[in-house]
Amino acid sequence: MAPLPTAAVTEALPKSYDPAGTESRWQQAWESSGAFHPDPAAQGEPFSVVIPPPNVTGSLHMGHAFNTALIDTIVRFQRLRGKNVLCLPGTDHASIAVQTILEKQLKAEGRGKEDLGREAFLEKAWAWKAESGGTIVGQLRRLGYSVDWQRERFTLDSGCSVAVIEAFNRLHEQGLIYRGEYLVNWCPASGSAVSDLEVEMQEVDGHLWHFRYPLSSGAGCLEVATTRPETLLGDTAVAVNPKDPRYAALVGQTLTLPLVGRQIPIVADDHVDADFGTGCVKVTPAHDPNDFAIGQRHNLPLITVMAKDGSMNEAAGRFAGLDRFEARQAVVAAMEAEGCLARVEEYRHSVPFSDRGKVPVEPLLSTQWFVRTEPLAARCREALAAAAGSDPRFVPQRWSKVYRDWLTDIRDWCISRQLWWGHRIPAWFVVSETGGVITDNTPYVVARDESEARAKAEAQFVGGVHAHPVVLEQDPDALDTWFSSGLWPFSTLGWPDEQAADLARWYPTSVLVTGFDIIFFWVARMTMLAGAFTGQMPFKDVYIHGLVRDEQNRKMSKSAGNGIDPLLLIERYGADALRFALVREVAGAGQDIRLDYDRKSDTSATVEAARNFANKLWNATRFALMNLGGETPASLGEPDPAALQLADRWILSRLARVNRETAERYDSYGLGEAAKGLYEFAWNEVCDWTIELLKRRLQVPVNLEGAARKAALADQRTARQVLAKLLGELLVMLHPLLPHLSEELWHGLTGEPPETFLALQPWPAVNVAALDDDLEASFAELIEAIRVVRNLRAVAGLKPNQSAPVRFVTGRGELAAVLQEASADITALTRAESLVVLDPAAAEAAPGQRALASVSGELQVLLPIEGLVDLDALRGRLEKDIAKADREIKGLAGRLANPNFAGKAPPEVVAECQANLAEAEAQAELARRRLADLGA
Repeated sequence: MAPLPTAAVTEALPKSYDPAGTESRWQQAWESSGAFHPDPAAQGEPFSVVIPPPNVTGSLHMGHAFNTALIDTIVRFQRLRGKNVLCLPGTDHASIAVQTILEKQLKAEGRGKEDLGREAFLEKAWAWKAESGGTIVGQLRRLGYSVDWQRERFTLDSGCSVAVIEAFNRLHEQGLIYRGEYLVNWCPASGSAVSDLEVEMQEVDGHLWHFRYPLSSGAGCLEVATTRPETLLGDTAVAVNPKDPRYAALVGQTLTLPLVGRQIPIVADDHVDADFGTGCVKVTPAHDPNDFAIGQRHNLPLITVMAKDGSMNEAAGRFAGLDRFEARQAVVAAMEAEGCLARVEEYRHSVPFSDRGKVPVEPLLSTQWFVRTEPLAARCREALAAAAGSDPRFVPQRWSKVYRDWLTDIRDWCISRQLWWGHRIPAWFVVSETGGVITDNTPYVVARDESEARAKAEAQFVGGVHAHPVVLEQDPDALDTWFSSGLWPFSTLGWPDEQAADLARWYPTSVLVTGFDIIFFWVARMTMLAGAFTGQMPFKDVYIHGLVRDEQNRKMSKSAGNGIDPLLLIERYGADALRFALVREVAGAGQDIRLDYDRKSDTSATVEAARNFANKLWNATRFALMNLGGETPASLGEPDPAALQLADRWILSRLARVNRETAERYDSYGLGEAAKGLYEFAWNEVCDWTIELLKRRLQVPVNLEGAARKAALADQRTARQVLAKLLGELLVMLHPLLPHLSEELWHGLTGEPPETFLALQPWPAVNVAALDDDLEASFAELIEAIRVVRNLRAVAGLKPNQSAPVRFVTGRGELAAVLQEASADITALTRAESLVVLDPAAAEAAPGQRALASVSGELQVLLPIEGLVDLDALRGRLEKDIAKADREIKGLAGRLANPNFAGKAPPEVVAECQANLAEAEAQAELARRRLADLGA
């Protein structure tokens, strides 16, 4: 590539970095060019991720931003490694959430969904989705997600619908889906069953009511306690522990249920804890899952006293029609009036709330569709225990136990929801057999469409005793959203078409990146369904990340009102800064991170630091462009190893090492470690040291002539080659973390056309020959020596442009050699008037001078200052520093000696005080040594 004119190169990067303009420009360029739209027939090892589909009702929150940053870091790295990468996006149709939104809109208009009818309601839902459902997708785009938007999916799209229908039919054919009446979690607010995983336990302050139930014989009573008095109307027994001697003689007798008059038995059951309360438990099989199990064991009747809207039904007698909470108070009052209320306790306990409806769920008997989960879970447990290694592999590994434990004790999954928005259950009731209405006993057929259902029904119900024509009515209920989400890793790739190119190329997927809170909701359901339909686990790895906590280390939630809007931070600092800040905070896979945030100003010091890092890289690249003579890394080529100076060999060794370490960290999900390592390398070793070391070599003095000029120009070219190579490879390594910024800087540095993307370049090969452990160790000592000289100059009060002699004393020959070889660099960076490296014997023999001294490892650093500074003034400053430190020591020591402070202050405050005392003592000792060095 021919050199570019200097003006053209420097114009490629404006003076200041504009994140908003840069990010929107590259997002548009990547998407319009199809940069992330892979061909299944292309070369390269396949690597695939299907993103966790956010709810179509959602808007971007910090959890989305964190998950996106982690996934995109992984897939961008794998793309740079030359793999054929598919990152597939999509959204979830969120049945309950969407239906709740629409029903609220209808309620505001004075209507209900029944007034519209199902078809009109669904038309309204699709219209809402078209108008408002793209919000979260647009926000994800702003993060620079390198997904294939051309393959974007929706859990209610036609392809997913085909997969859902096929999955339901196959499971039903295998006897793994059935319909039956069981106790389910009922949400009165949404009018639907909800699964155990859609229930959130909340601590509430309530009461524990103790009631007396009289023995039917009149020989006394038993005392029971409950937090839900309204359910006693449905009691069908009182249970005691069979080993409890207090009640052994009463087992088999009956009690008279107060307010109702029903005779109910006393039964013995191991479920009862004899040590809790009185050891007597009221049993309401139709309204409590534990009671339901007791009822099954003792053949107790099931009496439902509550309607599905949360009101009391006819079986509640005089309390019928009351809301359940109104009935609670009415029942308590009635029990007290009859003398059956023993006492009332204040009681804090956990209450199950509907995650969507936000009201307490009610265990109710209901006829629903269920998946028989144990056979599916067994296959997953086998894969996890496979001799070849756990499948899938969890990162961190500790989460595999949580996953296995959940699969080991699993209930059947209620998959039907009393909703219209969602996948309608592919079952048709033969209502002609039950008088034209659906009842619990109406026969049904499961089919892939209505014509197949009719054929099945006619084969069963036409002819013989069935004289009437078959009339079908499809089940009005929808499937649980998690059923379609459970098919996501393979339905999005073309299943059930086993020949689909995407399925053949990218399934199983490579990794699932998700939070620990949905291992049960989603991860286990995907593995169970994938095992059933594909015979494989749907992903090889499961990378579990933690939560983003707020500035006070609290979990973010809507109820707490402590969320942090990522869009505000993107507006202020840029998407790259937010992404980098989030990933850099990760201390280890699965660990929560804390995000600093000032709510008064909507600022974050953490994200601001990442933005400052972006500015540092921007300025470093602009410096390079102004000093590369209009050339690019390609036109400059690789530096000649024989022409490299000590600093060049050091930074190229560090570059090779950081390259290898970063690739290993990215590849093993050490993303936080990769970000921290690159930050330290780029900021300290590249910007603060290498660029400073190269500056003098990049400028050739105009007065040089002949051989000196020729040598200086050759060294300038070497310096340019090192700088270009260093920045070029650094930008590739940073690209997964700072995609927009790195793309912009890489184009400015390389001069590549806009249609050529850094995102699609190969990861740089590690130059193994450049690695030099000894040199890196020695150069680290050299850097520390320069720091010590600079500190001594600051103590002496030397002006920045004032020169002073520097003396190094060391008995280590290899360190002395490095210092000698780097003498020109040290002189330039320390403003050394002269630089001498001595061994201890020579230093002892040298004439004495007043000097400030310090020690770094095996190196003594001397800064002779006699004649350069006012020694009396310097002594005065040091004496003031000592006095100030002594006062601070006295105050801190007294504070720590005070038992009221040491014993009562928070541990972190005491620790900070101890650290401040140690620092003050060290500073005082250092000042005293320096004062002694100056002599009288």
